[in-house]
Order: sequence, then structure tokens, then C-alpha cells
Amino acid sequence: MKRHATLLFLSIGMGLLAVTSIIAQEKEANPTPFLEHDRHLHHHNHHHGTEEATAKRFYTTRSSNVKLPLPTEEDAFVFAVFGDRTGGPDEGVNILADAVRDVNLIEPDLVMTVGDLINGYNKTDKWLTQMKEFKTIMNELLCPWFPVAGNHDIYWRPLNDPQILPKQHEEHYEMHFGPLWYSFQHKNCNFIVLFSDEGDPETGEKTFSKPGAQKVSEEQFAFLKEALERGKDCDHQFLFLHHPRWLGGGYGNDWKDRVHPLLKDTGNVTAVFAGHIHYMRYDPQDGIEYVTLATVGGGQSSKIPEAGYLHQYHLVTVRPKQVAMAAFPVGEVINVREITGELQQQAIKLAEQKPQIESTLVIRDNEPMEGKVTATINNPTDRPIDFTLTPTSRDSRWSIEPNHTHGHVKPGESQKVTFRVAYNGEKIDDSFHGINLVLAQDYLARTTRYAIPESTTPVEFQIDAEMIDDDAPNRALSLDEEGDAVGIASTELKLPEGPFTIEGWFNANSYAERVGLIAKTQGSEFSIFLNDGKPSASVHLGGKYRSVHSSEDVPTGKWTHVAFVRDDAQLSLFVDGKLADQTELDPSWKRKTNDLPLFIGADPDGSAQPMSFFDGQVDEVRISSKPLYKKPFTPERRLKATDDTVLLLNFDQAIGPYHLDRGPHKASVQVHGTPQLTAPLD
Repeated sequence: MKRHATLLFLSIGMGLLAVTSIIAQEKEANPTPFLEHDRHLHHHNHHHGTEEATAKRFYTTRSSNVKLPLPTEEDAFVFAVFGDRTGGPDEGVNILADAVRDVNLIEPDLVMTVGDLINGYNKTDKWLTQMKEFKTIMNELLCPWFPVAGNHDIYWRPLNDPQILPKQHEEHYEMHFGPLWYSFQHKNCNFIVLFSDEGDPETGEKTFSKPGAQKVSEEQFAFLKEALERGKDCDHQFLFLHHPRWLGGGYGNDWKDRVHPLLKDTGNVTAVFAGHIHYMRYDPQDGIEYVTLATVGGGQSSKIPEAGYLHQYHLVTVRPKQVAMAAFPVGEVINVREITGELQQQAIKLAEQKPQIESTLVIRDNEPMEGKVTATINNPTDRPIDFTLTPTSRDSRWSIEPNHTHGHVKPGESQKVTFRVAYNGEKIDDSFHGINLVLAQDYLARTTRYAIPESTTPVEFQIDAEMIDDDAPNRALSLDEEGDAVGIASTELKLPEGPFTIEGWFNANSYAERVGLIAKTQGSEFSIFLNDGKPSASVHLGGKYRSVHSSEDVPTGKWTHVAFVRDDAQLSLFVDGKLADQTELDPSWKRKTNDLPLFIGADPDGSAQPMSFFDGQVDEVRISSKPLYKKPFTPERRLKATDDTVLLLNFDQAIGPYHLDRGPHKASVQVHGTPQLTAPLD
């Protein structure tokens, strides 16, 4: 009996030790090993209140020891604050309209403004026109909105106008927007609007650069006291005005000496919002958050958008004991209900299309000829698109007119664009680079402009036959694994559906875990890979990849021939002429194609850029539309073009960055990185 008790005690003790050990290990282990920052740890507010789940509020048919706390049912709400609509360009109303669109997707309880609603600085007729424009846009808000008067809303120009009113546009403002100062309450919070352009009480001058004109009048100060008194029992009081007078300077010290002490003594003033300076700023003092907004269409330098120089609005979440604030760039809210499968397919169509280039530039006598580049932009979608097409080159010696062009294309239609190009260099040299067309597109849905990722398409060159040197010395393409490759655009590769042979010679310096030798694959097409030194080849047929693999490693420092053959009945992989692997095919299977380039020395990613680079030399790459090898053979070290040749790269001659295709199609072959033509290493 004692023995059993002792064993039980030891068992329990060991169990406790094990549990203690596990807990200690859990405490010591880092639960977030992949987390690289601590930005989420810096909380401005306290955690929200929770309460234990009860049967009344929580229901499940499952069993779990985890208790999920529920949020307390407090009366929280959200309001938005818009910065300055002006001063700035007339077209800024489009940004205001985008802010209205954004906020309607969020549906706060209300929207506050901080003044400069219209451009103003004008007479009655123009003032009325701008007022109607602003109100027409703002009245599309689903929630109530509240105006604040700024200098642009009040100042009359010219000042020597005989029709100028005694207090400029104050009368117009109160007739069409509302009182210059007022307060209202919502969900136990008090909102107070002030007027910060009363002007100099002695001269009547309205300006924001003289302290004498930036004082709160006795009349308005009395209103403020009473408004604060009316809100003394509220959870929060919020103030809104145009000029951030707490910044001092030309505003003087009236706010510091008279207003701020009053707000501080009130005890429940949470935040004061203003605008005017057109950039965001935060200046808390004595427990009051002084917040300055940027713009929703006003003049915007955008010099540091992430630091507050941008078109934005604030969203303020109010709870009885705390307030959260966040700024949102205008136009960045995503309409969840608009992202349908159909819209995504439309956007994918645009992302996959490239400009159709209908002209080719000619290189003659080692010099690009003056010419024109014509490209067609299609709209394959059921909504309009906007586009910008920009010709670019790393070679500054190109002269291109125009330097870009904009267009608007209706559904199912197309637009042609022509650029005049001339080369100001004397001859093609090692620093020569061609021209690319960069296409930026926006899909114009009903509520949103969807920016499509830019695409880059090279302008092809036709090399004059007299420049091709048939007696060029034998060389090979030297590549490293740091970004070197050559590419052939999909439109240049004339490989029909059906049998093929893809072959080439290589001499590797080293092998990585993933190495593309000759590849066009991305959920489609064909490739030859040398992963860890083992040749393999694949082609996408009948809905999936069909592959052949060599079981033997290919040593580094040795020239090796590899051939990938598709005929009607099988796929074959030959290494140095010996059959390495073979698999049967269904003759009805079709090759899945793509618009990505074919890379020599790499594999394309989804954005048509090379990756998985080869390190070594490549030579004599040939693609044929015929199964050239059906049994073991002796590979030819120098390959030749035949009637079935689709592409032949001997890598003996380059003209600038262009390698010569000695096959019948004369495909344009462009470099990536800094590959070199060098003598083949033995």
C-alpha cells in the first residue's frame, strides 16, 4: 500500500513538474518569431470593456473551455471630419466628391468640416455658384453634415468693390450655410462650432496674419462659455473652427490666454479640430487633443504624404470614456459590394493585356533609324478605362515625342497612339538601350477607379541583314545567378501547337535549389530546369504539367547538351544524347499557352520578370516545331537552322543589347542584367 502511494505521489509530482516545465517553456519561447516590428504594441487608449458571455447573448452547439468575452453594450458612435476643400484648383471638387463616396461606404453618424468650403475671395455671383457646387456634393452624404466658416468662405475681393458688404460674405454664409457659431448634442457628446474670422473689432479688417484680427469677440466668447456649460455633463465636448489659433505666430496669444484656460477648466473638452494649414498636425495640451487636418481638395503640396501632406479625412470613434482617431487618404476605401467575380475578371483582362505595337524600328549600319512607333490600346471590358502610355529608355540619347499620352477608351473600343522617335547617338555602343512602352490603366467602375498594375512592353527592332556576321567567332552566353538572362517576348516566339524540340548546351559554375535554363512556365507552357544539378522538363498539357526527369546529377564545369522532345505519343528528355526519361501522352492534349516571355538562364514570374537564375554559360539554344530526336543520338556542338526552326540562338554576335536569332523568324532577343558573350569555357 505504501509502495502504491509512493508511486502515486511520484507520478503526480512528475506530472506537476512536466506541466511546470511546459509552462516555463511557453513563457520562454517567442510566440511571434516572424514578427519584425512592434508598432501594434503602442496603444493610445485602454482596452475596451468586456463582460462575461451569458446564454442571452452567446449561443453555440459546441463544447470548449475557452471563454470568449463579449463587448459591453455601450453607446459608441463614429463621426468624420473633413479638412479644407479650398484654396486650391477648381477641380478639387472631384477629391471632395471622392471623400463623400468614401464616407458613404463607412456611414458615420455625422460629418464635421473645418472651413474653407469654397474658393471665395470673390463677389456675390461667383460666391453663390461655388456655394451651390459645394452643397450639391455634400448633400450626397447619407448622414448629416455641419459647416464651419473659413477665410475662403467669408473674405470678399476686391476690397475696393463699392458693393462690398460691411462684414463681407458673413451674411451670405449665414443665409446659405447656417450660423457662424453654434452647438448641438449627440449621444451625450457636445459639438461646438466657432468662427475664427471675425476680424479686427476696431478696424473691421479680416486677416489671419495679424493677432488683432484673430481674437474671439466678447459676443462669441459668451456663447462659448454658455455652450460649454450646456455640455458640462456630457461624456465629451468637441470644438471645431478653421484657424488653428493654438499654434500662435500670426494668430497671437488670444487662444492661449483666454480660450485654452476656459477649455481646460471645463474638464470634459476632449478635442479641438481645425484646418487652414493644409497638412496634418497634432498638438495635445493639458489633456486636450488639438488636431489640425489637411485637405479634401484644397491646395496640396503632397511633399510627404505619409507625414500628413495629403488629401485625407479623420474618422473619430467615440466611447463614453475614450476617443479613437484615425486618418484615411481620400479614395482609399474599398467598396466591398463592388468587388464581384465579374469585376475581378474584367480587371484581370486589363492586367494581362499589353499595348499592341504595330511598327518596328530598324537598325541599319549599326545605327537606329528615325521612325514612328504606333501602339493600340484595347478595352476588352464592359466599363470605360483611362490609360497613360509612356515611352521610356535607359538610354538618354533617344528623342521621343510626345513623352507620354493619355486616353479614354469606351467598352469594346480601342485607341491608337503614335510616337515619333529619333536616336541622337552616333552608333550603337555598349551603353545602348532600346525603348519600352509603359502602360498604366484605370478601370472605371461605378463608384471606384481601380488602378491596374503597370505593364512594360519593349519596342522590337528589326536588324538589317547586312549587319549579321556569319563568320563571327564562336562564343557563348555567360550568366550569373544575380539577375542575368535573355528574354524573347511571347509575340516573338512562333511555336505552334503540337510537337516540338527544345534543346541547348550549358556549362554550369554552380547549381541552386531552383534553376531555370530555358523556361516560359507559370501555370502554363514549357521549361527545362536544372534544380540542384538534375535536368528536368515540363509542359502544361491536358490541364496539368507533364514532366520528365533525369535521375543523375550533371557536374559543374562540363558542357552538357539537353533536349526536351514532344511528339504525338510521348515526352522525352535526352541528356548528352542519352534518353534520361520518357512518359506517355494523350494525342488530344493541348498545350496551355501564356503571354510571358521565354527566358534563357531564368524562369518568368507572374509579372514577366526573370527569377531562378542559372550560373554559368549557355550556348546553341534551338526550338523546333518538330520532334527531332526519337532515339539516342550524338549532339551537334554547332546547331543550324532548318525549315522547322522556331528560334536559334548561337550566341556568337550581339548588336548593343540585342542577341541575334539566326532562325527564319528573326525574333528580337533582349538582355536582363549584364550577360556577356565570351569564349566557351572548356
